[in-house]
Amino acid sequence: MLAAVLLAVFFKAYTWMTPFDEVLLIRQGNFAAALSLGGALIGFSITIGSALVHTADYREFAAWAFGAMVVQMLSYAIATRVLNMSKDQIEANNAAFGGLLGAISISIGAINGACIS
Repeated sequence: MLAAVLLAVFFKAYTWMTPFDEVLLIRQGNFAAALSLGGALIGFSITIGSALVHTADYREFAAWAFGAMVVQMLSYAIATRVLNMSKDQIEANNAAFGGLLGAISISIGAINGACIS
């Protein structure tokens, strides 16, 4: 149950920090926004799944979850600053760019998850 709540918290925090409205864009059929947000959710979930398996108690689990949130958001912030065009590319439905952002998020999540084991 805690994992699902944390995923919802991550979803809210992540969509709040991005410079565009992913949910609205996805409702309008924007594939790039779906790839970017989907990758972020998968990446965070990889860490959460690993934390569920490898942590001893809820405090340790919550600490890893919070750390994963911070790392996912920092990686998004760094990637979009380095690429310097994410808002325009996502809003223009550039699926390749959305896929790249999603792949970065999944990669970060896999590394985070491995750090717990």
